[in-house]
Amino acid sequence: MSVLSFLRRKDAPATTTGSGELEEFLQGYSIEVMPRTAEKVEDFRAILPAGTRVYIAHIEGTPIEDMVATAARIRAEGFEPMPHFPARIVKDAATLQEWIARYQDAADVKQGLILAGGVKEPVGEFHSSIQMLETGLFDQHGFTRLHVAGHPEGNRDIDPDGSDRMVSEALRWKQAFSERTDAQMALATQFSFDAGPIIEWADRIAAEGIQLPIHIGIAGPAKLQTLIKFAIACGVGPSLKVLQKRAMDVTKLVMPYEPDEVLTALAAHKAAHPGFGIEQVHFFPLGGIKTCAKWVTENGGAAGVPAAASA
Repeated sequence: MSVLSFLRRKDAPATTTGSGELEEFLQGYSIEVMPRTAEKVEDFRAILPAGTRVYIAHIEGTPIEDMVATAARIRAEGFEPMPHFPARIVKDAATLQEWIARYQDAADVKQGLILAGGVKEPVGEFHSSIQMLETGLFDQHGFTRLHVAGHPEGNRDIDPDGSDRMVSEALRWKQAFSERTDAQMALATQFSFDAGPIIEWADRIAAEGIQLPIHIGIAGPAKLQTLIKFAIACGVGPSLKVLQKRAMDVTKLVMPYEPDEVLTALAAHKAAHPGFGIEQVHFFPLGGIKTCAKWVTENGGAAGVPAAASA
């Protein structure tokens, strides 16, 4: 099951303890919200850098009106809304066209995350992101950026046998599609907790000819028990051992998890290998949007300075 099915400060100081490599790695980071979690944020300008891309997760049962209103609010506060378009909750091409039109009328949306979604049974004619992309509607409506799902640790919803055969086949199709669409494309991945599997996956798909930039999913600060619950539910594989090992240490069990270790390792690898496929970091704020944004501000230098603080 996808994390999308579970996901729900006063001005922060401009000074931070972040390293230069980490600050560079966090430049242009994005973050995920849902309508009901966005309602808890008084003003995104107080917590996010100007122009931050804000994904809006569309969970089954969320009215399109709530999604559109959230996109409009994010746009009005100076940020780039990127709503999810989950294939399995979109009835048909007419519905997809209607949703796109509503987003554009209300919030000038030109970016979207196109994915299958965590619903087991499709409500209509779509069951995959590929089918929605094949409609041509995103190009027809002038989308400038289309993100699609990436799975550093595989996806048993797609490959129940534990292989990556179907996932790899889909990646090859998306790579080919990126060469015939006018939109910029990237892979937005599920979250992981261990840099090793991420690096191995990114290098492997690059060797297989997948050149789509990677926006790596990272879980923001949260209670360890919360992250373990999400990790198990969302099918995170090898890197779950990082959390399990931490849970065995009583001194760490009571402390909130922070993503400094995985991000520092990835930042160092990127600095040593500039051609490495990770382009940006995408945060899943499982411990809260404000908590996640505050952590980035304190660890990411200028990369995390809120719009209100830099105005």
